[in-house]
Amino acid sequence: MLKTTIQGFSSAVKGLFLTFRHLFGARRSRQSVDIRSKDYFDQQEGVTTVQFPKEKMPIPEVARYQLDVEIDDCIVCDLCAKACPVDCITIEAIKSPEAIGKTSDGSVKRLYAAQFDIDMAKCMYCGLCTVVCPTECITMTNQYDRSTTQLTDLIYGFGEMSDTEIAQRKAEWTKHQAEKEAAKKK
Repeated sequence: MLKTTIQGFSSAVKGLFLTFRHLFGARRSRQSVDIRSKDYFDQQEGVTTVQFPKEKMPIPEVARYQLDVEIDDCIVCDLCAKACPVDCITIEAIKSPEAIGKTSDGSVKRLYAAQFDIDMAKCMYCGLCTVVCPTECITMTNQYDRSTTQLTDLIYGFGEMSDTEIAQRKAEWTKHQAEKEAAKKK
């Protein structure tokens, strides 16, 4: 019993010593250093505290955070949704009878993006969707603070079509298909 009492007391003293060391070490605070600087890992003494809403940690250029889609450059190829291992990208495409336009890199657009949603609550930030995109319209930004109390707020919709426009485009495609079938029968 005496042995366990001594061990308990010695353990408490070690813990208090560590606490006091951190308490007084906080007085020797160090400056926040950019992660890209050469001496980032050299400065290990002291404590660095970032006052978050006012200050932000420097992030590396190759960091993976919030996804963003430039919908005007999207050809709705669905490769990003197929490459996503957690199925956080939902795409609904509507075919067009003729070419809609061109993207910034010259690719011809033949599909309308009726729905293009990304559920960032499911996203594991792997970056596979950005790699397979042929027009490079889906990218990862440096935005990382998307705090919310509702999971549905983390579903970002990039499709710009209204319900009436979607119905109109579907009707155009159906009419085009019917005309094609009628032409085949003649």
